[in-house]
Order: sequence, then structure tokens, then C-alpha cells
Amino acid sequence: MHFTFQTLLPVLWLLVLCSSWIQGQKNEDSNEFLENSSELLDVESNSLAVPCPKKCTCSPEGIVDCGGFSLKEFPIDIPEMTNHLSLQNNQIEEIFPEELARLFRLETLNLQNNRLTSRGLPEEIFDQLENLNYLYLANNQLTVAPKLLPRSLISADFAANNLTKIYDLTFGQKPNLRSVYLHNNKLEDAGLPESMFNGSDNVEVLIMSSNFLKYVPKNLPRALYKLHLKNNKLEKIPKGAFSELSGLRELYLQNNKLTNEGMDNETFWKLSSLEYLDLSSNNLSHIPAGLPRNIVLLHLEKNAIKSIGADVLTQIKNLEYLLLHNNKLKARGIHQQAFQGLKKLHTVHLYNNQLEKIPSGLPRRVKTLMILHNQISEIGRNDFASTYFLEELNLSYNKITSSQIHREAFRKLRLLKSLDLSGNNLQTLPYGFPKNLQSLKLKVNEISSISKGTLSGMAKLQELYLSNNKLKSSSVYSNAWRDLTSLKTLDMAGNLLTSIPSDLPESLEYLYLQNNKITTVPEDAFASTPNIKGIYLRFNKIAFNAVKESTFHRLKHLQVLDIEGNFEFSDPLKNGSDEDMEEEEEEEEQEVEEN
Repeated sequence: MHFTFQTLLPVLWLLVLCSSWIQGQKNEDSNEFLENSSELLDVESNSLAVPCPKKCTCSPEGIVDCGGFSLKEFPIDIPEMTNHLSLQNNQIEEIFPEELARLFRLETLNLQNNRLTSRGLPEEIFDQLENLNYLYLANNQLTVAPKLLPRSLISADFAANNLTKIYDLTFGQKPNLRSVYLHNNKLEDAGLPESMFNGSDNVEVLIMSSNFLKYVPKNLPRALYKLHLKNNKLEKIPKGAFSELSGLRELYLQNNKLTNEGMDNETFWKLSSLEYLDLSSNNLSHIPAGLPRNIVLLHLEKNAIKSIGADVLTQIKNLEYLLLHNNKLKARGIHQQAFQGLKKLHTVHLYNNQLEKIPSGLPRRVKTLMILHNQISEIGRNDFASTYFLEELNLSYNKITSSQIHREAFRKLRLLKSLDLSGNNLQTLPYGFPKNLQSLKLKVNEISSISKGTLSGMAKLQELYLSNNKLKSSSVYSNAWRDLTSLKTLDMAGNLLTSIPSDLPESLEYLYLQNNKITTVPEDAFASTPNIKGIYLRFNKIAFNAVKESTFHRLKHLQVLDIEGNFEFSDPLKNGSDEDMEEEEEEEEQEVEEN
């Protein structure tokens, strides 16, 4: 008997109505009715709907999502008209050719994060998918790449497998191919054919990081603009390896074994579009010659660079970021003209080197200069005389003493906003700080006093860090904070203070006084700081009855009051004057020195 769609339609409507009634007993929501009935009838197209595999979701546009259901086998009932199929995050170990061959319209196939092996993927399995554009096989257990992939391919992701071999036609003869991801595999030079990209001249992105390559691959596609080869075992860059890559913008070569002997003066010269070059964590003894002029960001940190010549950087006219930290640079090894003409260079990292003084000839337009963790012992009058645009200067953890900072050393730094002198050998607060400073860090020094005039005129200062020094209440000038009308954070933790600093600025929001020797908190201690939000008094010597609740009643913005770790009960033998406490402290210090 022959049934037409017209004869079946009343029956289908009856089924739909019955389904609606049954669902109505469970849920009267009309949206749920539409969801259940849509599996039987596609109202818009007025045709029978295509069945969807169990646990999967299907859309009328041909998108099938079966991801994240711990499937162990490829679903056999995927609609033939599927365009985009997602099977990621399952446990599939093998796929048979006939299961994919029927999906002739497939454009995207996502199989990442399964348990697929090369044995479970026959060589010809993808060959018949003539419309396949995007293939995702990352995070599987493949040991060799498929021999044949469709010519229609645009992007292929084989990252995080165990690949040891690529074939000629895996990625070759693919005129539409744009991106290839092969990072986190076990590829060696012998596993890459010289014709790997023959006929695939339009590849723009090639990621081959974290493999076992000793040489840069040959015959790279000319259209490349992003090439990642970091975390390999590269020892040498063959002559002409990059000579055809005039459009390359990003080159990642960090964490390899490259030496200056493994490259020549023309290795990078023809990379005329290169903007980002990372050569960090290699074995370079000096900066490579012949770097192209358009580099914006140059990573050279974590090498063994000892010197910077007069003309090795000056041709890089677009250079903005120069990262040279963790090398073996000394001030005398940096030529006075090393940075000449670099008008765009605004960020220089020279920390963790062997600088014994401020290098001469610093970039005139530098804004951020990081020279921490060196062996600098003094700052001369003209060390920063030409760096007018400097905004952030970090000189922490050197060997600078107060007497070796010239009083006019910072006179030209009118734009300086942040200065860090922490971890040096300062005994007193230096004079001559720039008036526009917003953040001043002097932590972990031996500062014992704040003298008159050292903080004068600093109306824009918002953060002052003086923790872990030797400040006493009597050694802080009485009007020390008078000019700090914008101060929000004052950190004096880890000193020898016996009382709350007086006349604190009205703008103050956070006061750190933990780990001092404060004994009392007067009722008017915070009368001048109505905007304070946090007071930290942990681990002092405040007696139980030495703090009144009324002290904090007027502080409407107070959010944190930390007074843990103090004495619970007062000891009358220890409730002397501030002068007595100062004498006791001096006696204690003297005993420590004698011992």
C-alpha cells in the first residue's frame, strides 16, 4: 500500500495532539509542547524532521553536538545532512571509514579530547569528506598524522598528541589551508618531509611549539604571519630559513638552545613585517645582528648577554619594548650610543643583571625603566638627566645608600609617577624626590628617621611604603605628612613605632602599623582621618584597656580594624611614657648588638 504525505498528515497531527495532551498533564508550559513536538514535525518547512542521536542536540541548520557524554563509539545515526559535528570530550577510540563517508556535507568535525589512536583512524578516513574545512583532533593519542586530508581543509588542529611523523599530503596540496596546530607533540626533524607544505602556499598560522625539533623546518609557507617554535631543541637556524617570509609578524623562538653561532647576520634581516620576536631563554652571548626595523617587542631575557654594541639596536626604529632582564650585563658593557635614535622605545627591563651603576645613554623617551636586582650603589646627578619622559623607575634591591643619592639626581624627572627604592641600604629618607610622584616605595631598608623637607611639596603622592625599616615615633618629623594631601595608603608596618603617627592627612584610607611597639591608641588618634577605611594594628603591644570604642565611632567609612595579636591585659610595669619606651628600645637594641 502506498502512503503519501497528505494521507499521513492527519495521523501525524493526531500524534502531536496526543503528545501535547500527555505533556500537558506533566507541564502546562506551551514551550515544552513545542520542543517535544518538533521532533516529529518541522512546522516551518512543512516536512518530516530528521531524527537526532540519543544524548545529542541537533539544529535545523545541520549542527549536531554530541560533546561531553563519555561516548565510547562513533554515533551511527548522525543525520546525513550534518554540516557541523562536535564529538569533543568523549572516550571514542576508533572511527570506521563508512561511518564518516556518509556525512558528505560535513564542513566542521570536532574530535578533540577523545582517545583516538592512529590505528583507530584509517589512512583514508577523511579523504572522501570533500567539503571538510575544519578538523579538530587535539588531545588524543595519535602517533602519526593521517596520510591524506581533504583539499578543502582550512584549519587543522593536531595539538597535544604523540605525533612523530607528518606525511607529504597531510598538509601538502591544500590551497585553502590557513592554520596548522602541531604543538605539544613528539615531532623530530626526521619526521617532517621537506615538501610538507608543497601546494599549501596560503598557510598563515603554524604552531609547532613543544616538540623535539633541532632545526627550523625547511620550505615554510610564504604567507605565514605567525610562527611558533618555542620549547623545542633548536640549535641552529639554517641559512635562508626565513628569507621568504616577508609577511611574518610573530616569531616565537624562546626556550630553545640557540647560540649566536647558530645564526648569521641575515637570519632575521628579510623579515620586513616582523613586529614580535621572542628569543628569550636561549644561549645567546650578545644581541643578534641584522634585526629588522619594524620589531615592536623584542624578548631577549634569560640568555647570557654581556654587552650591547653601538649599532646592534639602533636600526630597529619601531622598537617599543626591550626586555633584557636575567642576563649578564654590566654598565660598562652597554655602549653609550646603544639606544640612540630609538624614539619609540618606552619600556626597558634590565633587572637581574650585573649593573654596578646606572648605564649611560639610556633611551631618551623611556617611560618604564626596571633596574631592580642589580649591584648599583649610587645615583649620580646626571644619571637621569636626559630621561625626561620617565614615569616608572624601579631601583629596588640594589646596594644604594642614602649618602650616595645625589640631592638633584631626580630633578629632571617631572613626569615620574612611581619610584621604588625598596631593598637597598638607605639609612635616612633621601631629599629631592620628584614632586609629581604618586607612589613611593622604600620598604626593607634601614631608614631610622624622616627629616624635615624630605616629603615637602609632594601633594600628588597617593601611596607611601615604609615598612620593615627602623623608624621610631620620635624620629619622624612632626609635620612630615603636612604636604601629602592626596595620600591614601601609608604603610609603616615592621618598624619601631611606639605610638600612632600624629597629624595624618585627611585623605588617608589605609594605615598599616602592624608589627610595631605601639602601646596605646588615643581617643583622638584618627581625628584627622575621617575617610579611613582600613586600620591594621596587629602584633603590637596595645593593652586591653588602652583602646576605647569611641576612638572609632566617628570613622563612618571604616571597613577593617585589625588589632589581633596584642596584649589582652595591661601590665602596669610596662605603661610608661613614650620616652621610657624609647629608652627601653635603645637598651634592647644595644643588648642585641652586644650579643
